Amino acid sequence: MLFRQLFDQDTSTYSYLLADEASREAVIVDPVLEQLDRDATLIDELGLKLVAALDTHVHADHVTALGALKRRFGAHTVMSERGGAVCADRLVKQGDRIRFGRHELEVRETPGHTNGCLTYVCREAGMAFTGDAILIRGSGRTDFQQGSSRSLYGSVREQIFSLPDDTLLYPGHDYKGRTVTTVGEEKRLNPRLGLQKSVEDFERTMNELRLPHPRRMDLAVPANLACGVDRHEPPALPSLDTSWAPIVSTPAGVPELTADWLVVHASEVVVLDVREPDEFRGELGHIAGSELAPLQTLDARAAALSKQRPVVAVCRSGGRSGKAALTLQRLGFARVASLAGGMLDWNARGLPVELGGTKATVVGRQG
Repeated sequence: MLFRQLFDQDTSTYSYLLADEASREAVIVDPVLEQLDRDATLIDELGLKLVAALDTHVHADHVTALGALKRRFGAHTVMSERGGAVCADRLVKQGDRIRFGRHELEVRETPGHTNGCLTYVCREAGMAFTGDAILIRGSGRTDFQQGSSRSLYGSVREQIFSLPDDTLLYPGHDYKGRTVTTVGEEKRLNPRLGLQKSVEDFERTMNELRLPHPRRMDLAVPANLACGVDRHEPPALPSLDTSWAPIVSTPAGVPELTADWLVVHASEVVVLDVREPDEFRGELGHIAGSELAPLQTLDARAAALSKQRPVVAVCRSGGRSGKAALTLQRLGFARVASLAGGMLDWNARGLPVELGGTKATVVGRQG
């Protein structure tokens, strides 16, 4: 496997290019917009076909190049379904795989620095790309973007330290010139998250940091929720009708409503579950009366829906359903919303679910 570690001096950010040497298919992790020309030149020089551009989380210190790489190479953009950004072509979750040639990256959810942090693991190469979840002898901060010290501690212990000790860990940043570490090293030597540290120790350390916010945060976060700065104005969406429910718009422009409202009013709306069939029948269950319409089939299903009756899209955590809500809005549905927090939040509130099969008809995939 071809591998390159790339560095942005201004933000001390690492990007990673991986490629299958036979097929020349490649992926890039955490690309930086200011380094677009450098990275694109390298991809062209090496004769690679960029099939995916991945972010480990919604960054606060730099603007991602995901959107720019999509326009330049046609690469699919990939982000966490829990990150709040619905711009990506693929919103991934725990256990998903991103394939390039004969290789693949396994998705592990590692929230704590932000709610939507991911670690990408290449098992065959013994490598993991941790973003800001764990740094070399350190960790990402936990004081904004739904950060949680307790969640981050659990993520590192369960999803990163569970890897073999010789697994190479490649972080999102380093400020001292270091390039790589291992699981074993961080278990022994990480002063915040090493095995000798309790969750209370970690919480105390993080609470005492008192760090200033990143200087580009006000620019970077909104831009990254849209997959980076787009040189072209996005098409205007049709106006929403918010008179039918207490709709709140997210920073990414997604209309959302809460589980507390939907459990009372479910019979008054069309509930579209845009997960895959195995998820619909899985352990989280589904809302009684909901219709299964996987995201890839949404255009076909929408053609059969009345635009007069409100539509609420549902998924696991709110990412795919947010994407579905915006898609329906573009198709002319004015009374549409996404269920905030998805079935994870629905279950956390102890609301009723149905398990197993369904009478709903799944629209066949297009193409």
